[in-house]
Amino acid sequence: MPEGDSVYRLAHRMQFMVGREVLSTSIRVPAHAVASFDGRTVGKVWPHGKHLFMKFGDDVLHTHLKMEGTWSVHRLGTRWRKPGHTARVVLAVDGAPEDTPIEVVGHDLGLVRVFPFAEYDRRVAHLGPDVLGRDWFDGGRDVAKHRMLRDPGRPVGTALLDQRTLAGVGNEFRAEVCFLCGVHPATPVGDVDVDRILDVTRRLMWANRLSPVRVITGINRPGQTSFVFGRNHRACRRCGTAIRKGTLGEGGPDLERIIWWCPTCQPGPATCRSPRTRPRGRR
Repeated sequence: MPEGDSVYRLAHRMQFMVGREVLSTSIRVPAHAVASFDGRTVGKVWPHGKHLFMKFGDDVLHTHLKMEGTWSVHRLGTRWRKPGHTARVVLAVDGAPEDTPIEVVGHDLGLVRVFPFAEYDRRVAHLGPDVLGRDWFDGGRDVAKHRMLRDPGRPVGTALLDQRTLAGVGNEFRAEVCFLCGVHPATPVGDVDVDRILDVTRRLMWANRLSPVRVITGINRPGQTSFVFGRNHRACRRCGTAIRKGTLGEGGPDLERIIWWCPTCQPGPATCRSPRTRPRGRR
């Protein structure tokens, strides 16, 4: 699933839509099949964590990529790069003066909603502050810290993935932040330096927000971009110890998510299991 930096980059790429008139609308999900933005001007395109929003007059289009979603841009009338049956949103907007109109297509979107802009605050109230949001240093960081510390016994790795605590962090950033902070993902929130965790998270995600390749190590070469993510059994770049892989979760959407860590650089509670030893009855 794309993390917050990927959606930030997507919103940045879609800024060309702002100020253009919508020529045609096709929303291919039953709940909003009759919704239309035709004749309206695109007022704003912005991300919040892993969610993407577009404003058309008094309405908002809210989408989430989930695991397989993508947005593509074409000149109107040209062949799509993906099959037509995967399209969930198709918007045609006017081109530059004397230019061909542009078609924006959302394929395999995991979530598509349309609602009045006046309801925006209520609709996103369940989400935590956006790690890459403009208000991160104007109260957002403090809110995220407060929400993390409300449950000091919760594993820090689980808290980082909880979009109700802070929005945008996914599995890769979770693994890399914990490594750089020397914290095992299963360590209780109350036993870690939450300020450092949040500052490293913001710094890493901000550095990658416009990069087509996510780089944590500073080395932009295949196989060299991460410290622990996806590196099971490979040598730690700091100490040479074999990276380990396990699972961590406490129910809900984050149940049994995979984690990676270095046993030497990230000592912590032994509460993680290999997927091969998962108890029967757990799904």
